[in-house]
Amino acid sequence: MWLRVAASLYSIGLLYAILMVVRRRQQLYRIAFATFALGGVFHFVSIVDQGIAAGEFPASTIFESLSLCAFAVTLIFVLTSLKYPLESLSAFIFPLVFMMTLGAALSTPVGNWTSPVVRNAWLITHVVAALLGYAALTFTAVAALLYLVQERQLKTKNPSEWAHRLPPLGTLDEIVSRSIAFGFAFVTAGMLAGTVWAFIEFGTKWVTNPSIGLSFVTWGIYLALVFFRATAGWRGRKAAVLALIALCCSAMTWAAHARLEYMAQ
Repeated sequence: MWLRVAASLYSIGLLYAILMVVRRRQQLYRIAFATFALGGVFHFVSIVDQGIAAGEFPASTIFESLSLCAFAVTLIFVLTSLKYPLESLSAFIFPLVFMMTLGAALSTPVGNWTSPVVRNAWLITHVVAALLGYAALTFTAVAALLYLVQERQLKTKNPSEWAHRLPPLGTLDEIVSRSIAFGFAFVTAGMLAGTVWAFIEFGTKWVTNPSIGLSFVTWGIYLALVFFRATAGWRGRKAAVLALIALCCSAMTWAAHARLEYMAQ
């Protein structure tokens, strides 16, 4: 129970990170940080409670190890924030800790679906959100490649005749920023819906499903793309390469989903 309370509090940080990326505002950082720190308190209580119940240090399963790792990241971030301003880093830490804690909290099987309608609706929500996120990522990769082409053309003394038909660099850069932001929001929503669906469908076996693991890898790469874009100001070649890597992972993830859906039927 305490770990799920912590995950609920961490979700405020996830929401803040998405709003910061989409709307580029950081006014709610103090509230997000306070709830994040409070989530760390409940997280610590859950670790102590679990250790007492088991009679040993709670690190014997993948769920317990995931919980400990998430708490360690939380503790380091909170203590470091007392001395250094880490608002920009929160865009990476808050979503990462939430996802890790959510995964750790899904260690106890629950009852099956109450009705096929709810099950199918939840799966459709996951698929639609993931599709929108991957579509935005594809748009990001195309815009990033066009950015590289336009930049290269402008640096040459004799640009091609068709170079003037490409959008300006400023326009392409803005398209990349917006598509990354909204794509991350949809991919995250798809990840949440898909993880919960798999947990109810397969129980604790969801953590060993390769297609779900690949989804987490894709989301992690997308998170890195968002972080480096928003905080380090990655432009041009670096952003294009990372966007293409994320796009390849997305393609593999979607291919793996065909097998997941076949297993669920």
